[in-house]
Amino acid sequence: MASVDREPIEQRAEEVLAEIDAYVWAERKPPVPVDDIADTCFGLRVCERSPAELRAAPGCPALDPGDTLSGLLLPSRAEIWVNAEEAEQWPTRRRFTIAHELGHWVMHRGQQTLFCRAKAIKADEREVEGPDIEEEASIFAASLLMPRDLMRRYWERSGKNHQAMCAIFKCSGAAMGRRLHTAL
Repeated sequence: MASVDREPIEQRAEEVLAEIDAYVWAERKPPVPVDDIADTCFGLRVCERSPAELRAAPGCPALDPGDTLSGLLLPSRAEIWVNAEEAEQWPTRRRFTIAHELGHWVMHRGQQTLFCRAKAIKADEREVEGPDIEEEASIFAASLLMPRDLMRRYWERSGKNHQAMCAIFKCSGAAMGRRLHTAL
């Protein structure tokens, strides 16, 4: 798989954040209100669905045994579906999945329903599997949830404390670690 140019994706996420009205994100501090951005700014309804419902979505690809979907974007319905079991167990995964699907909406909307397997966006894996659009959506998600300017400001305020940054931005340790590497 060819390497993805991060900078234009990072810039697109920054543009999205800059366009958010104050009533959605007044204080411009973490955590970024990803649910409100999806709903209010893009008209996307976030729905939590069981793994079975995700598998039954129209056009869902065949999955390997034990494989699950973390989320999917249904452009024709303007909906983001999130795996309810993952959302309950890992709230930070839920936030990342919403931001990831929002990345697909912003960058790949002309395509059909997009399905994101858990292993394609799993926070603790270095290799992103699947087509480049999955890596692009993950870069967008990280850039949206952990904006560079806020990362730099809060890194100093936190005393350069990784765990504190995770709590401030409501992100997983692995996602924060990767983002610190690209944002600082």
